[in-house]
Amino acid sequence: MATFMYKAITNKGVVVKNKVEAENKVSLINSLKNNNLMPISIEQVNYKSKNNQKKQKKNITNIQERIQKVNTTQVNRKENKVLTSREKINLYFTKAQKITTRDIMIFTQNFYLLKKANFNNIYALNTIIESTENLCFKAILEDILAGVEAGDNLYTTMEYYDNIFPYIYINIIKVGELSGALTNSLEQAVKYLDETSALNRKLKGIFIPNIIQFILLIVLLFVGTLFAIPAIQGVFEELGTKDTLPAITLWFKDFVELLIKYWYIPTILLFIVIASILYYIKTPRGKYNYDYFKYKMPIFGKLIFALDFSRLMKAMLINLKNGARIQEAIEVSKNVIQNYVMLSILENSINNILVGKSWIEPFEESGLTTPMMTEMLEIGMQTDLTEMMEKLIDYMDIDIDNIMNKIMKVLPQVVYAIVGVVLIFFVIVILVPCVQVYMGNFLFSAYEM
Repeated sequence: MATFMYKAITNKGVVVKNKVEAENKVSLINSLKNNNLMPISIEQVNYKSKNNQKKQKKNITNIQERIQKVNTTQVNRKENKVLTSREKINLYFTKAQKITTRDIMIFTQNFYLLKKANFNNIYALNTIIESTENLCFKAILEDILAGVEAGDNLYTTMEYYDNIFPYIYINIIKVGELSGALTNSLEQAVKYLDETSALNRKLKGIFIPNIIQFILLIVLLFVGTLFAIPAIQGVFEELGTKDTLPAITLWFKDFVELLIKYWYIPTILLFIVIASILYYIKTPRGKYNYDYFKYKMPIFGKLIFALDFSRLMKAMLINLKNGARIQEAIEVSKNVIQNYVMLSILENSINNILVGKSWIEPFEESGLTTPMMTEMLEIGMQTDLTEMMEKLIDYMDIDIDNIMNKIMKVLPQVVYAIVGVVLIFFVIVILVPCVQVYMGNFLFSAYEM
C-alpha cells in the first residue's frame, strides 16, 4: 500500500486535503469519485525526505547581509574593515534599490542568449552576475548560483524569492528544467514577461487618465456641493425669491452633509465588506469560485482562460518534444497553472488517461474551451500531436491578439461611459444652479415681475 496526499473538491465547491493509503493512483481516484470528490492533485508521499516542506533560505539569512558580501567596488567585501562615509551612503542607497520587472526581463533575455550559445548554468550565471548593476538582484542571483553549484535546480532557489519572481515565471523555469528543455522555457519566459509588460502598459494607458479624470470630477462634485451650493442657496434666501434649486441638487447636498456627519458608518461597512470578500477568497471554496469567476468574468474572462490554456499547451509541447508521454507532460506542465478550475480539469485528464479514456474530454465538458481548440487536439491524437500542438499554439496566439484588440475597443467605451455618467451628474447638480444664478432669472421672481 502506498501513501498519497490528495487535494479534491466536493460537489459543494469545498476543497479538502488528506493523506491516505491506496494500492495505486487509479484506485484512489476512483475511490474519491465514488465519494463525490473531484481530485485536483494527487501526489505520492516520498518517505526519503520527511522534510519535504518549503525550506528556509540555506545560503543567506537576510538580503541585506548578502548585499554587504556581494562582489562590487561599492561595498567592501572584508567584514572587519570599517566603511568610509561614502561607502556607507552607497550601501544605504543600495539597500533601497527595488528589483523591477525590467531587471528580471534583462536577466532572462541574457540567460536565454547564453544558454542558446551552449553555456552551462554556472558559467551563464557567473557571466550575468558580473554585468548586473542592481545589487539587491545581484545578491539573489549569487544565491541562485550557490544553489546550482550545490546541485539544486534554478527554480528551487527562485521559489525562496516568490515575492521577486512571479509564480508563473518560476514554474515556466521549473517545467524547462524537469523536461530538459531549459532554453525553450527561457524563451517562453521572455515572451511571458514581454506580453505581461505590454498588457500592463496598455491597461495603464486606458485606466490611469480616466481614473484621474473620474477622481477630479468626484472632488469637484463634493467641493461644489459643500461650498458653491450653500452660497447659491444663501443668495436665493437673501433676495426672497420663490425659485429653488433643483431637487436632485438639494438631495445630494443633504446626502453629502449626512456622509460627512456619519462618515464612520460607511467606512466601517466598506471595511467589513472588503475584509469579508478577502477572507472568503482565501478559503478553499472561495478560491475555487473566484478562479471560476476569473474565467467567466465580463471583458477579461476569455483572455485569462486563453492565456492559461496557451501557457499549458506550450509547456506540454516542450515536454512532448523531449520524449515525455502525455500523462507525464500534463503532470509536469500543470506547474505553470495556478487556477484551481484548470488544475481540476488537468487532474481529470490524468485520471482519464489512467482508465483508458480521452484526456481531451474534461476540457470539452468544462465548457471553457472552444470547439476549435479541442478539435485540433483530437486531430493531433490521430495524426501527429506535437505538430498539431504547434499549430494550436499559433492559433491561440492569434486568438489572444483578437481578444486583446476587442478588449482595447470595449474597455475605453466602458470607462468613458462611467466617467460620462459622473460628468452628467456633475452638470445637473453643480453647473445647472450656477447657470441659473448667472442668467439671473430668479431676480424676476424675487421682485414679483
